[in-house]
Amino acid sequence: MALYIIQAIAFQLFFLIVYDVFLKKETFFNWNRAYLLITAAFSFVLPFIKIEMFKNIVPQEYIITLPEVVIGKQNPIVLDEVLLEGANQAAGFSWSWMYLFYLGSIIAFVIFAFKLIKIIRLISGNQKHQESKLRIVNLENSRDAFSFFNYIFLGQQLENEERETILQHELVHVKQKHTFDMLFFELLRILFWFNPFIYMYQNRISVLHEFIADSEAVKHNKQQYYQNLLSQVFQAKQVSFINPFFKQSLIKKRIVMLQKSKSKQVQLVRYALLIPMVFGMLIYSSCSDTGRESLAVLSENPQEDQLKMIIESFDTDGKLNESEKEELTTYFLDVIKANVEGQDVSTKPFNTSQFNTIGEVSFEKIERVPVFPGCDSQEDEAIRRSCFNKELSTFIAENFNTDLAKTLNLAGIVKISVFFKIDKQGNITEAKARAPKPELVDEAIRVVNLLPKMAPGMHEGKAVNVPYYLPIKFEIKE
Repeated sequence: MALYIIQAIAFQLFFLIVYDVFLKKETFFNWNRAYLLITAAFSFVLPFIKIEMFKNIVPQEYIITLPEVVIGKQNPIVLDEVLLEGANQAAGFSWSWMYLFYLGSIIAFVIFAFKLIKIIRLISGNQKHQESKLRIVNLENSRDAFSFFNYIFLGQQLENEERETILQHELVHVKQKHTFDMLFFELLRILFWFNPFIYMYQNRISVLHEFIADSEAVKHNKQQYYQNLLSQVFQAKQVSFINPFFKQSLIKKRIVMLQKSKSKQVQLVRYALLIPMVFGMLIYSSCSDTGRESLAVLSENPQEDQLKMIIESFDTDGKLNESEKEELTTYFLDVIKANVEGQDVSTKPFNTSQFNTIGEVSFEKIERVPVFPGCDSQEDEAIRRSCFNKELSTFIAENFNTDLAKTLNLAGIVKISVFFKIDKQGNITEAKARAPKPELVDEAIRVVNLLPKMAPGMHEGKAVNVPYYLPIKFEIKE
């Protein structure tokens, strides 16, 4: 989620830079309007577009490839994740940054609702009359002028000539449905209130609306139109999704743009800048998740499986001891150095004291894995492994003390990583675990040590030690 938001914001930044540098000063107002609307929406879609062929565009020699991670000179068997369910009716409040996101969205929605109610009250509380498909609302004791959908609000203190000129201006807003543009960005402000570029987009589309309306309305009476803009400007209603005629910060820009000569058609080529920019964004979004996608598929690529195991096991509690930090740092520095020098890093070991490696055989090389009691009747090796996973998951689920959810006041999903070995006699040894709470560590080790004696793993006719990695997901339901 965080990566998606960062990518969307980055794309919006690039789109806005192109707009401000190359397009904003041109008189292609409707083209600019389309540009802002399309790029604002497209920036949220781009991160989801993954084009397989683009992954090969970046030369492989510039990509640092991660090697196979061999723990203690062998690969532990990665077991299927065990899902535990517990109940905690007395679970206390657990902080999450998502709460801040929801709070911001709620506040943004309340502000939007307040503005909308304000408009509705103006419609219901003032005199109005029908002109064609328009509804003219007369605002008492006011010089305000703005539009909202098919409603045009005009202050009664406006002079007759002003009213006619302003009416022509607001009519353009109504016909071109500018209110929909503003409400689109209001919706984005509610969902992505923390994104500053949404506000910048809305500001730019609001300015464009005025330029569009001015360019059409000035055709009727140019002299009177300039006089209205240069006359004393009173404060208009400050609502972000309406199109006010009197807005002090825009008067100068509108007059300058009215005097500006029309841009030459050849300048339309600037919009072609979108092509290489979007192409580059597609390459980035297609390549950015390559590593993450490969980690999500267990057992298809042992190298990626081991990398996932390291990440989950070493950082579940967010703390590493100094020796582990030193080992990780040294290892990955060696990997980077090997990539730069073009060396083969597929056999570079990752030294760890997690297991005693004497008499152990790599999972990829072992002829017969340990057998869970009751699974020894199966002749097929794949069926025996599947039976092992099933029986072990059932055993863990039945023996794990799920009441710890209440005792420790847990909430949500808690992940536990367990390491153990089945030795040459088929006994469980060297059980280790990582979890957010020490009580969960103790419980995981206790349950693993309760596992029955297995038929040991065999290789070249000899019993061998076989290490295992077991992920446990403890889901607490309130």
